[in-house]
Amino acid sequence: MTSIAALKPRPRFIGSEIYRRSTYGGRHPLAIPRVSTCIDLCRALGWLPSESDPCGVYIDSPRASAAELARFHDPAYIEAVQRAEADQDLPAEQQVRFNLGRNGNPIYPEVFRRPATACGASILAGRTLAAGAAALYSPASGTHHGRPDRASGFCYFNDPALAILALLDGGLERVFYLDVDAHHGDGVQDAFHDDPRVFTLSIHENARWPMDQAGAVQGAGTLDDRAGGQARNLPVPEGFNDSELDFLMEAAVLPLIEGFAPQALVLQCGADALAEDPLSKLALSNGALWRVVAQVKGLAPRLLVTGGGGYNPWSVGRAWAGVWATLNGFEVPERLPAAAEAVLRALEWRHSRGRNPPEAWFTTLADAPRPGPLRPEIWQIAAAVRAP
Repeated sequence: MTSIAALKPRPRFIGSEIYRRSTYGGRHPLAIPRVSTCIDLCRALGWLPSESDPCGVYIDSPRASAAELARFHDPAYIEAVQRAEADQDLPAEQQVRFNLGRNGNPIYPEVFRRPATACGASILAGRTLAAGAAALYSPASGTHHGRPDRASGFCYFNDPALAILALLDGGLERVFYLDVDAHHGDGVQDAFHDDPRVFTLSIHENARWPMDQAGAVQGAGTLDDRAGGQARNLPVPEGFNDSELDFLMEAAVLPLIEGFAPQALVLQCGADALAEDPLSKLALSNGALWRVVAQVKGLAPRLLVTGGGGYNPWSVGRAWAGVWATLNGFEVPERLPAAAEAVLRALEWRHSRGRNPPEAWFTTLADAPRPGPLRPEIWQIAAAVRAP
């Protein structure tokens, strides 16, 4: 007899080849292959069909149109990003106005097409989930800093906001957004500040983001920042370890999700909280992120998992491939097969940490666990976010 679990549709993976050939350029933190590494690893491990997949597990991402982007973004800003791609430049006044070509948001050859493709994936996911699908994964998505009228924090558009809007437009009334990126999910929180249908929760490094134009950290994302009431923020200290994330999930995050009883859950699974990442001072293993995915995937009838930050090509590619394994219940091998190892050995990273990569970055998918003490700050965070 076939079990109910066996009848449940498989999760679907939304990807695109645009990320293989596109880069932010120069020595930008996103001048590394991330999505393509994840896709190649999943295929090398036999977890993901080719683009010609007849079962529809792999979906080639559409590109969001200007009209679709305008569901959240200012048309004048959308036009400026399109013009920046066409001309590979913008007048100085528009660079300042739209924060393009400055502050880590470079003008590069695919500056419109690349983020519009990530948005196309998230919009498609939101619409598909609203229509009854169970789970979708878009590692290219997760650009949670994007603002309606300007770029912010390497994010030109805000695809998680567009995914949530697609869910709401499809008739859903309770959407939970969980963000485990090392940086505060400020753009998504602000997008739904006054919308009781959306609950946003961000676990992020304390005093890491956002920053003002002078580089000073601003107050958003603090423990007492609850936006319009439907938000919680868990700013964690440097050295945040696996034990502490496990504790916060059990003591605070899972009860909040269960109490909200969401019809859909959007998980932004940035990989920059891992110990090897150069843009945070947190100390998680990728296994801690995979446990988050495992814990939340049954808490709502619809689930969208996105990528996000992650600036070490080995750690982010391995982490995101493991997210796909977790969604599907695939067993992660102790030692990678030759084809997967070849994917990782072919990577290059000009950062100082990439000069002599440890052998484990080539031969394993799972990091060694990184447990540690539960510090007093973590207990205080759990108590504060659970308080009315």
